Parts: sequence; structure tokens; C-alpha cells
Amino acid sequence: MGAIYLVRHGQASFGAADYDALSPLGVEQAGILGLALKQRGIRLDRIACGPMRRHRQTAEACLAGMSLSARWDEHPGWKEYDHDEMIARFDPRLADPTERHACFAGEADPRRAFQAMFEQATERWISGEHDGDYAESWPAFNARVTGALRELVTSMGPSQTALVFTSGGPVASTAADLLHVPLRDAARLNRIIANASVTKLIYSDRGLYLSTFNEHAHFEGERSRQLITYR
Repeated sequence: MGAIYLVRHGQASFGAADYDALSPLGVEQAGILGLALKQRGIRLDRIACGPMRRHRQTAEACLAGMSLSARWDEHPGWKEYDHDEMIARFDPRLADPTERHACFAGEADPRRAFQAMFEQATERWISGEHDGDYAESWPAFNARVTGALRELVTSMGPSQTALVFTSGGPVASTAADLLHVPLRDAARLNRIIANASVTKLIYSDRGLYLSTFNEHAHFEGERSRQLITYR
């Protein structure tokens, strides 16, 4: 059987001017993951990466930890959904990231307050009642991710191994599809996907299957409370 490892990016820069950049912790998480994958003795035939900055930075740090050069095939199909548009359509007052940050900065727990709002924005997006409001609807997003995965599997030979650097949305969408979970519930899976975690798929001539989901045991230990993050 062949294997495809889907890696969610390391911690991004929540609250910063550029969310799409890894935080120092995010870079560390990716490096730790790389060392863990190297210890497993994984030999890669293909490396793919989404087009976002946090995808590329995760790939760079992870591959360095694996003692591999920073080379990959970039594919737009592995891009995350547009969370800025989702928020703007839910509440136009929060469209500007700077204004949004200022709005939540005064909360007792800014991350929790933001998450509560974002879950409502996500529900609006996936409801199917406002698809025309978005450049990419929820069904279109899932179709894009499915297409990228099928393209990758088709390009691989028997018993090959690929590593894909992407975001929580594509990972959750893929897992929901392979488990035959209603795609509406994929957003719930996304909430628990840890940064720099690994979801393993296996494939053969009989089909494609989910082997493991959201692996992040490489962060367990004395620093687990610091290393295990979700945004």
C-alpha cells in the first residue's frame, strides 16, 4: 500500500498584522514534526505544498528536521478556505483585520471570543443558504480539495509515499469524506486538528482510506501544554 501524510501547518500568528506567517512556536512545531518523521524512517517519493505562506514555512522547517532539501510541488488545491471573507460576510464591521483585532483585544479571553464568533461565521458559510455571497462556497471548497487529492493519488505509483503541507480545512474535509461523515460536520473535525499534526491516508488498487487522524504524539511530554495548539 502507498501512504499520503497530510500535515497541518504550525501555529500561525493570531492577532498579528500577517496571520499567514508562522509564529516562532509554529516554526518549532514544524521542526519537531520533521525530526519525528525522520525517526520513523519515512522515505518520500512526493512532496506537495499548499500556496500559503504558513504552508511553505511549515514545509521548510519540517523538511529541515528530516534533513531534506526544501523542494516540493506547489498546488492551489491545498489552500485553506478564506476565513477573512467568511468573517466579513458574517459581520461587515469585522472585515478589516486591524479593526477585528482591536474589537477582540478588550475581551477577557480574546482567543475564545474570536473562536465563538468564527464558529458562527463558519456555520453561515456551510449552511448552503448564502452560497452566492462567497467567492468559493462550501461545496466548491470540498470539491477543490477532493480534486487535489485525486490528482495526487493518480500521479503516484504503487506503494509510494507523499507528504502534503496544508491547513486544517482540507484535512477535515478529506477525513470527513473518507469516513462518510456528512460534510457539514467536517467543520467540527477542523476544530480539534492540532497544529503540525499528521493525518495518514493509505491507498491501493482497492481504494483510498483514512489510517490515522490528527496524530500529534510528537508533542506529548513535559512541554505538551505549550506545543499543542489549534490555531
